[in-house]
Amino acid sequence: MAAYAAVVSLMNNIDNIQNHPRFSISLDKKQTESLGEKLDFLLDFIEMNHSHEFLETEIASAAYAAEDVIESHIVDQIHSGSISSLDLQTVILDMDSVKEKVVIFKEEKEGLLKVHRQYSTSTTSSTPSITGGGKSTTTMVGLDEELIQLLDALTGRQSSLQIIPIVGMGGIGKTTLARNAYEHGLIVNRFDIRAWATISQEYSVKEIFSELLSRESSESANEQQLSQELYQSLIGRRYLIILDDIWSIDAWEKMMFFFPDNNNGSRIIITTRLSNVAVQFGSSSYFSKKFLDENQSWKLFCEKAFSQEEVCPPEFEEIGKKIAEKCQGLPLLIVVIGALLRKSCRTREYWENISNDINSILDSGEDGDQNLDILSLSYMHLPAHLKPCFLYLAIVPEDHLIHASELIRLWVAEGFIKPNKTQSLKEVAKCYVNDLIDRNLILGSWFDGRVKYSTMHDLVRDLCIKKAQKEKFICMMRFRDIPLGVKMECRIAFQEKIPKENYDHELFFHELESASLARSLIGKRGGELSLEFKLLRVSHMIGFSLENIFKHVNLRYIFKPDDWRTTTISYKLPSSISLLWNLQVLVFPFIDLVAPPEIWEMAQLWYVKSISIYLPEPHSSCDQQDEDEFIVLRNLQTLKKVVNLRLSEEVCKRIPNIKILHMEYHPQSSLRECEGNLSYDYSLYNIGRLHKLESLKCHLYDVGADDTQQGGLLKKMTFPTSLRKLELSNCDLGPEDLRTIGSLPNLVHFKLQGEIIGNEWDPVEGEFICLKFLEIHFCHDLIYWNADSSHFPVLEKLVLLGLSKLDEIPLGIGEIPTLGIIVLDDCSESANISAMKILEEQEYLGNDDLRVEIMFWKKEDLERFKEKAKQFQCFTSNNLGFFS
Repeated sequence: MAAYAAVVSLMNNIDNIQNHPRFSISLDKKQTESLGEKLDFLLDFIEMNHSHEFLETEIASAAYAAEDVIESHIVDQIHSGSISSLDLQTVILDMDSVKEKVVIFKEEKEGLLKVHRQYSTSTTSSTPSITGGGKSTTTMVGLDEELIQLLDALTGRQSSLQIIPIVGMGGIGKTTLARNAYEHGLIVNRFDIRAWATISQEYSVKEIFSELLSRESSESANEQQLSQELYQSLIGRRYLIILDDIWSIDAWEKMMFFFPDNNNGSRIIITTRLSNVAVQFGSSSYFSKKFLDENQSWKLFCEKAFSQEEVCPPEFEEIGKKIAEKCQGLPLLIVVIGALLRKSCRTREYWENISNDINSILDSGEDGDQNLDILSLSYMHLPAHLKPCFLYLAIVPEDHLIHASELIRLWVAEGFIKPNKTQSLKEVAKCYVNDLIDRNLILGSWFDGRVKYSTMHDLVRDLCIKKAQKEKFICMMRFRDIPLGVKMECRIAFQEKIPKENYDHELFFHELESASLARSLIGKRGGELSLEFKLLRVSHMIGFSLENIFKHVNLRYIFKPDDWRTTTISYKLPSSISLLWNLQVLVFPFIDLVAPPEIWEMAQLWYVKSISIYLPEPHSSCDQQDEDEFIVLRNLQTLKKVVNLRLSEEVCKRIPNIKILHMEYHPQSSLRECEGNLSYDYSLYNIGRLHKLESLKCHLYDVGADDTQQGGLLKKMTFPTSLRKLELSNCDLGPEDLRTIGSLPNLVHFKLQGEIIGNEWDPVEGEFICLKFLEIHFCHDLIYWNADSSHFPVLEKLVLLGLSKLDEIPLGIGEIPTLGIIVLDDCSESANISAMKILEEQEYLGNDDLRVEIMFWKKEDLERFKEKAKQFQCFTSNNLGFFS
């Protein structure tokens, strides 16, 4: 909700001002304490769920107004270069006024509750008791039966390309059914290629092709090139394509010619809400998703309302069945309401309240919005701290994924994550993401035990946008449909490309200019924006020019995506960047950056990423007489693609809490300021001083065969024991180096692109004890790999690329119980054969969980090898795949 976000943001802002290491903003101690007490009172009121729409609006307005005063003062001070005190008396009086209204409201509510309790006590004897009842439910078979039917259609005897539509209303489970089939082991093993794309009402054919090819849509290939690439990748292969959420036949007609009929059992699944669209695909029949029946609804409800170990207590069975029945067989409603009840206080009174809320919605007669209104119960009953996090998801375009880490950075920059004593803001925000997933309000995609991406169901997104706009939390802006009165909006999300400033769009820019106090501008599409926003915190868009963006000294978050014109250019950050007193996130993924020395003064920096960034050495702390002048970037956790960084003791002192570090070393950089050669001492042996480091990538460019060059760069390299992920490119490692890496106790992912010195690798038992992912690329001289299951005891994935001389993969590798996949790409024939022998032996021993994929760069090499591979029994196995 807007009130919680505004109050927490103001509290965080005051704390930042009081503890800022560089900027002195004079606040009266008594005034600050007085304001803090009032904010604590108001936040407690909000968190205790004393829901009152008018009061919450007043609280939000007062908190935003206070931030306007405080931040305007800071911005004026920074621009003028002077220091002056800030009188908060007016702000305190406004907060006093709001507090008085809240006190009156609470007293009136307490009086009503007292009367209610007296009435309840006098009538208790006449109230009949309610006990649980009803028979136990039967096993749900709906989804299981549908999945079996869909699997039969996907694996049937028809060799021609089959199109299989799944039809049903939003939230009924079309995508869930398609996803369950897509990820089913039988399907994974049957099809050479599986690809998924979401279409939606507003679609781009180019983006669909990019999604099917698993590539970023911003890459340089055009729609025609992508379509041809897709066609070539599918020709001759057995493929499964999912086209999710199609709204018109037009979208299909623009793509259909690029899905070849290979006469080998390929399939395409279409999901759509519209029956008239489904019938146009020419299929003899389609899957029509039906509402769940009473038993199916009850079983799904119990799965979501209770943990796996629990059954529904008898006293909740009757009311539980009523709630499940009122969800009218729509799986999405059952899942969300069930998750709400699982997360809430389990009392019969609370469940009765939820049931009554659903009743009032159903009795309203507004059929079109009933599902949305029932879903809104899940929002109404969210804890106060989760409501702004949920509403913020309105910025995500329909059917788009957002990186969970990106979402966390945005939440923190916006200021509505409340700190606690035991966790960082990032850790708190991570918990919030997981909580929203547990409540089934967002969908999470997991990798290595962590949420990687998140998205929303269309109905939930509709609810999110409706609530965000109603509470004036986010203004969704289109230049064709301009909302009037954006002057007081704090956050503006652009749903389309910003138009050019001309007469046709005069109203758009007039309204936008009136929002001069906006704190967030969000949108990834192109366009130019020459306006200035004094209090801007978050710029997550293309519109600002590089020169204009750094004038906004209140910025906390800068993300400038690719706009096709700034690709691969170099830009020297101005020294005035240090005036951005609270900058946390700096992301320029398509620009080479040269940073000034002043960047080492930016203590709030948390996340820095560019296609490459040069950092000069900081001034030595020994040169600074006043110890307070020595600034440590304690918040900096991520630094990606830093070029020719000299990892001196001084630098290590400045970044003690770095967790993710990506480094590149060039003999001659395109950036004049960082020209050098690899004989220079970059002090990589100091990496071991970074005791919080979890992920390290180090890439050496243009390194020749001269070992002395690399020896000078990697000499005496040690690694911190905290390291979980290590990627080394163009690095030559000897036996001692590999033993050092193998001894890292927490290493989960190791990727080497380079040479293992000599032609043999002899791992030692007790090394790589936690390694799950091992990738070895282009170790051209490696012949003998003497390993067994004891050397990589928990390995899950093995990827070998370009090992042209490798004799074989040791047979014992197949005995690792956790190993799920072996991938060989352009490796020696003997290595490929050894992988097939491993698969054959494991299948003979009853292990059907191991998969082997063998890839070739040339199709003729693939066909030649397949002729030799036919002698093996596993040649026809569903767990063996060949690709070119």
